[in-house]
Amino acid sequence: MLTDIEDRTVAATRLAGGAPLQSTLDVANPADWLALDAGVREVAWYRPQFPPGREHSAPLPADLTQLGESRLAFALCHRDGRIRQEAVRQSVRYPGLLPLVVIRCADWAGPVREHARQLLREALNVDSALDLAPLILHVGRRDRGAFGIDLLSRILRQASHGQLAVLFAAPDRIVRRFAYRLAIEGRLLRPAELARAAARDQDTVVQGLCATAALTALGDEDAYEDVLPPLLSACNPRTRSAGVTALRRAGRARQAEPFLSDRSALVRACARYVVRQQGGDPVAWYRKRCTAPVAPELPPGAVIGLAECGNRADAELLRPLLVHPAASVRARAVKGLRALDCADTKQLRPLLDDPSAAVVRETATALLPSAKELPADWLLERTRSERPRHVRVGAFRLLDTRGGIVALRAAVGLLEDPDIKLRTWAAQSVQRWHPSLDGRRGDAEVGELLDRSRHLFSDHVLRRRKWEAGLDS
Repeated sequence: MLTDIEDRTVAATRLAGGAPLQSTLDVANPADWLALDAGVREVAWYRPQFPPGREHSAPLPADLTQLGESRLAFALCHRDGRIRQEAVRQSVRYPGLLPLVVIRCADWAGPVREHARQLLREALNVDSALDLAPLILHVGRRDRGAFGIDLLSRILRQASHGQLAVLFAAPDRIVRRFAYRLAIEGRLLRPAELARAAARDQDTVVQGLCATAALTALGDEDAYEDVLPPLLSACNPRTRSAGVTALRRAGRARQAEPFLSDRSALVRACARYVVRQQGGDPVAWYRKRCTAPVAPELPPGAVIGLAECGNRADAELLRPLLVHPAASVRARAVKGLRALDCADTKQLRPLLDDPSAAVVRETATALLPSAKELPADWLLERTRSERPRHVRVGAFRLLDTRGGIVALRAAVGLLEDPDIKLRTWAAQSVQRWHPSLDGRRGDAEVGELLDRSRHLFSDHVLRRRKWEAGLDS
């Protein structure tokens, strides 16, 4: 793949020398064709030492009919519009140059553009359109690129389901989006096929397109048997939420209850809507499950779900869950207490030593507003190298939020931390540190700490920082 300027200019140089296209670039990769087009023009700037007669700035032979496929490909990318125009005319002799004709359809020069478009109209059929679709769609994002997309759409509307299936599996999400839109518009896919596509594809746009189309196409209740299972069992939350919402329309609102504890907030919100529509009470459902905190099967989604739709009184059900054996439940309990504005500093403080990184992360986030209430020495002790990384990170987040000399002391101490990310974060903290308004001016410890980290500053900035702290530079 032609990934940088050097690769592109080398490819252009080899092409000008007559090297075969297949050995110069990956002809199946749209990015390589676009890179080659750019590379030919870059040659003039980066490779002025071309062999005589092959330099970019030198004119090609007046009669381009004598050129082979490789030199003609070079001419199709030439900076001289007249050469590109004549090269487009000659390219009919080599079907392998059609990708460059696609690029020329968005050329800035009108005559080049019109000749290329006429040639593409004559050459494009369903089979060639399927091959060129990725390149046409990428060129279509350029100025004057809409022609190619319009032509591609007209041609592929004649394609069968089996032919379009090649594009459904394309690695490029832009291609998959285009293909599914065409298939939905032409009603080429059954609702069950659309549901499976929504569940399978990793692109959120495709998920939304296919899930919506699958549910819109349903005409009777029996068809839900084939559509709902793939939607409800999908890994991606967007598709699951569409399936959950469809349960109400299908008259199966009771099946939405298990999704009240889904791992996704979007799915939980949709489930609560469906349950309420049938007269159910999601809050009561959550409270019932959170009243048995020792139950190992308590789903973490039920814990945070209670905080999402409950009130501050429900904090009494969440606090016992802070010692639940499941780390995911403990983390959701901390997050739920923060959402209910019931995070108690004294109660959450021990969780900064939790063996779970997720629990410590949520605890640090919950304690940030009250960071100054925590003992500085206690937090500093947790930044020592023998502590687990997630504990050091959580403690430093709180110390950095406090500011003042405590934050500087912690950051300088972490400049030699074994973890490179934490060292980098500490260095950035030192560089942006400024004395706090309530700090003691002329503190000798500040000067010592700044001197230990002088490699992070220029001499001018270090003097400035010491002056701000009331120290002699």
